[in-house]
Amino acid sequence: MNNTNRILSSLLPIANQCPVIEVVSEKKNRPLWSVMIPTYNRTKYLEQTLKSILTQAPAPEMMQIEVVDNCSTQTDVETVVQDIGQGRISFYRQPYNVGLTANLTTCIQRSRGHLVHILHDDDVVLPGFYQHLQAAFEQEPTLGAAFCRYANVDEDNRPVYIPKLEQQTPGILSNWIERIAVEPLIQPPALVVKRSVYEKLGGFHPELRYTCDWEMCKRIAAYFPVWYEPQILAHYRLHAASATSDVIKSGANVADRRTAIEISRAYLPYPLADKLSHKAEEVSAINTLGTARRALSRGDTTTTMVQIKEALKCSSSPKIVGILTLVPILAGIERMKQYRYKRAY
Repeated sequence: MNNTNRILSSLLPIANQCPVIEVVSEKKNRPLWSVMIPTYNRTKYLEQTLKSILTQAPAPEMMQIEVVDNCSTQTDVETVVQDIGQGRISFYRQPYNVGLTANLTTCIQRSRGHLVHILHDDDVVLPGFYQHLQAAFEQEPTLGAAFCRYANVDEDNRPVYIPKLEQQTPGILSNWIERIAVEPLIQPPALVVKRSVYEKLGGFHPELRYTCDWEMCKRIAAYFPVWYEPQILAHYRLHAASATSDVIKSGANVADRRTAIEISRAYLPYPLADKLSHKAEEVSAINTLGTARRALSRGDTTTTMVQIKEALKCSSSPKIVGILTLVPILAGIERMKQYRYKRAY
C-alpha cells in the first residue's frame, strides 16, 4: 500500500460518517470550475455576490455557476438569479429544507468542475480570484486545495478585520495542519478545493453546523498540500445581528466547535493529535471568554454565563482560569470606551 492510500485508509471511519461525493461520470467536456452559491431566505447581497463572479468568469464551458437554494420561503431567489444571470447562472431548489450542512454538501454533489468554489450568498470575490488560484493548481498538480488572504467586511462593505499573512509569497504552506487544527484560519469564500479531493474525503460532516467548514479544512490539510495566495481576493461578510444571535445565547456555537475538535482528533498526525486537540480546546475557550466579555459589556449577563460555562467545558487550564478572572474588569473597560465614544459624538 503506497503512502497516499495508507493515509487515506486511516480516514475511512470519518469518511464513512460523511455523505459520499460520487465521481463525475462525464469524462469529457467538464468545466474547469464549479462556482456553487448556497442560499436560504436571503437576497440582500446576492446581486453583489453574483456580479463579483460574472465580472471575471470565463466562458460557460470553463465555469459552471449555480445557485443552490435550500427551499427558501420568504424570498424569490430564482427571480434574482434570472435577472442577474440572464441564463448564465443555473438554479437548483431543494425540494425541502435540508439544513445548512446538507445544502453545502449538495453544492459539492451538483458540481461538475475539476475545481470547486463554494461562495456564500453574501460574500464576494475580488478581480483576479479565479485567475490566481487557477495558476496555483496548474503550478502544483498535487494540491488538494488553495486559498487566498481575505478581509472581513461589514454590512456596508467596509473592512473590519484582515487576518495576518500566513506567508509573504504564494506557495504551499509548510506544516499547515498544525495551524489549521488549532483554530479556523480560512473563511469559505477564500477557499477552492479539487473535486477529486471531495470524492476521496466525502462531504461536510453531518454532525456539524457552525464549524463544518473548519472541520473540512482540517480534513483536507491532513492529507493534501494546501496553497496560500497572500493577495486579498475575497470578502467575508459579518452581520451586526451575529453579536446577539440565538446561537451565541445558547452556546451552540461553542458546543459545535468542541465536536469538530473531537472529530478531527481521529485523523490528525498521530504524534501530534492530542497536543493539537488540547491546544484547539484552549484557544476555543479563550475565544469564548472574549465573547462572554463582550456580552457582559452590553449588560447581557445571561449570555455571559452561558459562554463562560461553555468555555470551561472546552478547557479549565490555569491559563483559562486566569483569563476568566479578568472578564469583569475587561468588560468594564470596554463599557467605558463605548460610553466615551458615544459622549464624543
